[in-house]
Amino acid sequence: MLKRLTVSILSLIILCVVPFVSSQENPKPFVFTAIPDQDPERLQKRFGKVAQYLSDALGVEVTYLPVKSYSDTVKAFKNNKVQLAWFGGFTGVQARIAEPGAKAIAQGEGDQNFTSYFIANKSTGLTPSKEFPRGIEGMTFTFGSEHSTSGRLMPEYFIRKAFGKPPAEVFSRVGFGGDHSNTLDLVQSGKYQVGALNHKVWENEKKAGKVDESKVQVIWKTPGYPDYNWTIRGDVDETWGNGFLDKVQQAILNMRDPKLLAAFPRKGFIKADNSMYQPIVETAHEIGLLNNE
Repeated sequence: MLKRLTVSILSLIILCVVPFVSSQENPKPFVFTAIPDQDPERLQKRFGKVAQYLSDALGVEVTYLPVKSYSDTVKAFKNNKVQLAWFGGFTGVQARIAEPGAKAIAQGEGDQNFTSYFIANKSTGLTPSKEFPRGIEGMTFTFGSEHSTSGRLMPEYFIRKAFGKPPAEVFSRVGFGGDHSNTLDLVQSGKYQVGALNHKVWENEKKAGKVDESKVQVIWKTPGYPDYNWTIRGDVDETWGNGFLDKVQQAILNMRDPKLLAAFPRKGFIKADNSMYQPIVETAHEIGLLNNE
């Protein structure tokens, strides 16, 4: 009887312990995403390779989750559908407000001094200038995403600074193209006369042969500001073990393969922290984008 009871107890212990061990050895996949600031199909192909790199570096399954909009990126992060994201400056701020404890852990080389380009269709007669192009007043103007730092927030900041009023009162029509590639297409085609976009996307599209400089040109480069960042949830160590957050940060800092970095595109990554993006917080409040946060 005692022997039979002992065997039963041991069996029960094994049944309880084995699932626990398995769950520790095989935690759920670690998921990351990125703001859709360029053509989604190209991004998915590129970030799939980044997922494989992170899987190898971290020793856990890593997957990339594509999203349709900037706001969807923040929602996925807040709801823990993704634990890591490549955000723009403003979406990073939104995510860290929505998920207290989240941390900016890395930024691209040059992201501490990012710039936007104001571009114009050649038919406008506007020409490149070192000074803010006040001649854009009264024309049609397109931003990128409503939540883009380089495609909306900072360009709007400089527009308000120059004219003392919001874009709707400066331009005859204001639009939102959704991403930087669309902004280029809309201005180059003449659907909008002027627009603002991420300077890296302009250079990347130019290299890809998608910029027709007989139709569109850069007319102004903004002063620098902080922008893109990798932000991670503060609770990842609870699932993947103590020190996992630091391990993710180091894997990103160690990313040196040009083919992987082309997904961003960046030459490499450096450390970042939440305080670096305080200018974005202040600007967003100033132009009314964080008043309800």
